[in-house]
Amino acid sequence: MTKGIEGKVILITGGSTGIGAETARLLAERGAKVAIAARRKDRLDEVVADIAATGGTARSYALDVTDKSAVQSVVAAIIADFGRLDVLINNAGLMPIRPMAEVNTDEWDQMIDVNLKGTLYGIAAALPGFLEQGSGHIINLSSVAGIKVFAPGGTVYSGTKFAVSAISEGLRQEVGEKVRVTSIEPGAVESDLKFTTSGAAAETVLDFYKQAIPAASVARAIAFAVEQPDDVDVNAIVIRPTAQEF
Repeated sequence: MTKGIEGKVILITGGSTGIGAETARLLAERGAKVAIAARRKDRLDEVVADIAATGGTARSYALDVTDKSAVQSVVAAIIADFGRLDVLINNAGLMPIRPMAEVNTDEWDQMIDVNLKGTLYGIAAALPGFLEQGSGHIINLSSVAGIKVFAPGGTVYSGTKFAVSAISEGLRQEVGEKVRVTSIEPGAVESDLKFTTSGAAAETVLDFYKQAIPAASVARAIAFAVEQPDDVDVNAIVIRPTAQEF
């Protein structure tokens, strides 16, 4: 069903590594024009070079998703460069795991800013154009921790991901006649996310991720949602390692 992907202009935040990078490679391989955005421009350029080497089309854009005006500017630049935007994949995220009793409000702020506000800023930048053109697709990366609370240690992270899942469903109900909305809810996936935990919980997180599946597995799930006909909206996909209990 690559014709459901071919020619679409797709923006992926957090596109420098992990799920974002693998999704960019797969969608470009299937004919999409891919825009990848993240803070580390050098890593983005490596992904773009990989895609170009296999005949794909991609561009990189430096972006901090917590900067609302920067998100607006990047979406505007993509539309100027490619002529339109068809799909937004809100993938950027953080997962510092720590008991709430340690009261690390800096980490709470970071998760709210990146996981929640970053997703909302992406929606705010892309949605008006999607509504004007009468089509579009917003894909938000939630988590299994957005359907089941990950505690102890992941309570605030779960809070941000529950919010992403709720926003995805509410957005679907509000704009579903014109814009498709998908929530992707992965379990343990091989990515840099596991390295955002510091302190006593770090070893526990790394041990949990020993069962992780490749990021390419989630990329295929995202491609499945994108490639569906316009009258089919895949609302949510939960994807875990077979061995994962949580």
